[in-house]
Amino acid sequence: MANPVRIRPAVGDDADGVTAVRRAVYEYKVMSPAATRHLITVSAPAERFLALVAEIDGELVAWGSAALNIWTSEPGQSHTSIFVHPKHRNNGIGSALAERLHQHLGEVGAVRTRAFVHPDGLEFARNRGYDGTRQMHYSRVDPRVLPEQPPTPDGIELVSMDQLDPRRAYVADSVATLDEPSDSPLDSIDYDRWLEEIWNGPALDKALSVAAVAGDEVACFTAVETDSDRAWSGMTGTIPPYRGRGLAKLVKSVALRRCAAAGITAAYTSNDDENGPMLAVNNWLGYRRIQTEMGLLRPLVG
Repeated sequence: MANPVRIRPAVGDDADGVTAVRRAVYEYKVMSPAATRHLITVSAPAERFLALVAEIDGELVAWGSAALNIWTSEPGQSHTSIFVHPKHRNNGIGSALAERLHQHLGEVGAVRTRAFVHPDGLEFARNRGYDGTRQMHYSRVDPRVLPEQPPTPDGIELVSMDQLDPRRAYVADSVATLDEPSDSPLDSIDYDRWLEEIWNGPALDKALSVAAVAGDEVACFTAVETDSDRAWSGMTGTIPPYRGRGLAKLVKSVALRRCAAAGITAAYTSNDDENGPMLAVNNWLGYRRIQTEMGLLRPLVG
């Protein structure tokens, strides 16, 4: 007889266990235990964030979370995440998590939810009403082996993000994010929420993150998140007046070199299939695709 599964709300002390399960499922998604703890314990009330874990004999074996998307002007949008350790699949754990999360989202007013799904989970998701809308490509590079760093254009100064005023970084991030491929526009990013979740969160390594500054304006930036010897590209963006000048290639090149100097041996990133310019930058830097996930949507009403 299989041991019983216990599903309960996640707490901050689950961070190590959740991080270990995530790494077993997604080797290419980098999130440190500190960042996971922050995810579990810090959220805006308007998100109605629900995080669940599943245990067997006290061992954490799965994660599920759902929340309203409060960074879009489109009402009722939400996102869902479920992952189960490979050794504990096909035992109904994912189904139980999905049922509870979908019920929660319906109760808090969500009209549809989005999830990114590993190919192994595609059938599971389709059987629960999800349908594909986009592809997300994940890639890896060894930051110790890079092409020659591009020259810095006249009028551009490269700085670490820990030297930036957060308001300037926020303006660049919120403007650049407007053009990110997505099923809902990311056009309602609140500064105070951004400050707590992104800028002051433990995931962002400001010393390794790099910005290209033109006068008083952040023209381009790349945000680096780290976990031990791995790095994740949280976001790279260029505001419209400075596009086409190679700044994204430059800041990522500089940031990756800093990662290598800090002992990082593998750097990961993700790009929507529609984001041709960023895919080209990453290809030039030497990133090689290691996985493609499907972006799926599921209606929650009607």
